[in-house]
Amino acid sequence: MGAWYLIGVFAGLGAAIGALCTGIVPGRIAVLAAAAVAAGIGVELYGWTEAVGGLLGGAAGGFGTIPIVRGARRRGGTRWGLASLIGLGALLVALLALVPVVGYIEAVALPAVALRLRSKQPERFAGLRTLARD
Repeated sequence: MGAWYLIGVFAGLGAAIGALCTGIVPGRIAVLAAAAVAAGIGVELYGWTEAVGGLLGGAAGGFGTIPIVRGARRRGGTRWGLASLIGLGALLVALLALVPVVGYIEAVALPAVALRLRSKQPERFAGLRTLARD
């Protein structure tokens, strides 16, 4: 296999790390931490090209799972129960990253899912509160 395979693997592993970090600590700080961890692992094990793949994958995985975590927390999910379920999903994402080309697909698909979820949320409007002023 070539360097393209390893970059894809690290992009997928970065996406898994991003999902795991967002599940444990929800927010944008988790995205930065996941991207840094994935890039650090890539640099330590192989080189800077794999580190870039891990960095982009970590950011994509983190941003992709933020709406899922926020929605589950808003609907009453507990922090540690949600973290365990997201952790199992991250393990599945990490294992699928070992399949050639799937790591790239994961790094693109997770933010696409987030954009789709964000577009399905209803717009906030005043509703009956405007009638209460009369």
